[in-house]
Amino acid sequence: MKHLHSGKVRDLYELPGGELLMVARDTISAYDFVLEPVIPDKGKILTQLSLWWFEQLADVVPNHVISTELPDGAPPEWAGRAVVVRRLEMVPVECVARGYLTGSGLKEYRRSGSVCGVPLPEGLVDGSKLPEPIFTPTTKAALGAHDEPMTFAEVVSAVGAEVAERLREVTVEIYRRGARLAAERGIIVADTKIELGWSPEGELVLADEVLTPDSSRFWPADRWAPGGPQPSFDKQFVRDWLTSAEAGWDRASGDPPPPLPPHIVERTRAKYIEAYERLTGRAFG
Repeated sequence: MKHLHSGKVRDLYELPGGELLMVARDTISAYDFVLEPVIPDKGKILTQLSLWWFEQLADVVPNHVISTELPDGAPPEWAGRAVVVRRLEMVPVECVARGYLTGSGLKEYRRSGSVCGVPLPEGLVDGSKLPEPIFTPTTKAALGAHDEPMTFAEVVSAVGAEVAERLREVTVEIYRRGARLAAERGIIVADTKIELGWSPEGELVLADEVLTPDSSRFWPADRWAPGGPQPSFDKQFVRDWLTSAEAGWDRASGDPPPPLPPHIVERTRAKYIEAYERLTGRAFG
């Protein structure tokens, strides 16, 4: 196996036949920093959840998975967190769909009354449900830099009108399907980010992870209360701790965040497991 790339939370290898092996680590990132220490089992949880979602979305868009069997020579500890996948030419846009207003979308709305050029009704607050899901793409920034919002017109300029329309259609449909299935299990999907790429045959393919607590905001439906931050199953919990008085970290300083204390690590792992078990109906282990 040839090591090709290491991102914030995954490593990518090339196999002898030309396929790729994607291995999810237990690291967690926030505010463009990789945090310490790791969240035990996180890589396995997110890999298994993505595989479940790929099955639920198979009729919406094909995915990149070839096999979940460990290839010869792979360390046994990669079991459950490694997936053999197709090689794709990745779309140069972060494809994001939102059904609720929060995070960077809320900040943009407060400035302009719109998100990524999509005008929204007046009077929305943190946690408001949008009239319908919207496509809110961003740039793909280099590691350590910030993704910037894009209008649909800017996506058209980057990839062409036909491809831009297809990206919007697929992203919003994945969000709709994911939000509907999650709602049946008592979870609100506030927003989600997906990765899409082109196969050598010119087919648009869903890649990396999908509808996980790292790529989405998950809120418990029975505790949804617009007007402020929502309880969450996702790494927003970690972001909230980092910006708390307990952490004592100045985000604007440029300094790396402090280590996560044991109780935050344990609660984060428990939230990831709860999200997996509630969504899939399967016990993690």
